[in-house]
Amino acid sequence: MCGRYALYTETEQWLDSGIFWPLEEGFSWQPSYNLAPGRLAPVVVNLERPVVSGLRWGLVPPWAKDEKIGNRMINARAETAADKPSFRSAFRRRRCLVLADGFYEWRRHGRRKTPYFVCGRSGGLLCLAGLWESWKRPQGEPLRTFTILTVKPNSLLAPIHDRMPAILPADARERWLGPELAEPTSLAALLAPFPSDELQAYEVSTLVNYPANDSPQCVAAV
Repeated sequence: MCGRYALYTETEQWLDSGIFWPLEEGFSWQPSYNLAPGRLAPVVVNLERPVVSGLRWGLVPPWAKDEKIGNRMINARAETAADKPSFRSAFRRRRCLVLADGFYEWRRHGRRKTPYFVCGRSGGLLCLAGLWESWKRPQGEPLRTFTILTVKPNSLLAPIHDRMPAILPADARERWLGPELAEPTSLAALLAPFPSDELQAYEVSTLVNYPANDSPQCVAAV
């Protein structure tokens, strides 16, 4: 599961990480060290062309009667997303990239859970594989939401948690974003555990347990 992540790199520096897609008109971003479900976040979506847009974390399927269903759909298992009614349409036609400096996972020790921050060993932004949908509110306003796909952990993450976000390498991002109807098996091949030697994980403060805490202290090593 991925229930919290961080995106604190300023937008002006995204190009250094290969994020060359423009911001959608009217959207701006303030850095966050503790992004929680329900928040608006920068996501690369393919509209008429790929752009970075603001979507709410927690996918609401088009058929949902209540947008609160998104609270239970912050993640989707990569192994089953192509077949699940909540995700299969988006898996074929509405794939996205969720931008992150890193993400948090909690290691359980009995009743105690210790937070870890996971990020690129060489720095730079990560592109997490996601799915997005547009839902129409009763008032007629569209609500765009997303979920993060998860896979089995690599050897670095396995001692911490039994799942990790699907991180896409640079050469797979354009293919994942492709707007055409895609064959699920070929897409699933892109969703593999990211190489352990390209990531680092370290213990951080329990400050991150509370979404109201949003400062550099959240990602500082203990």
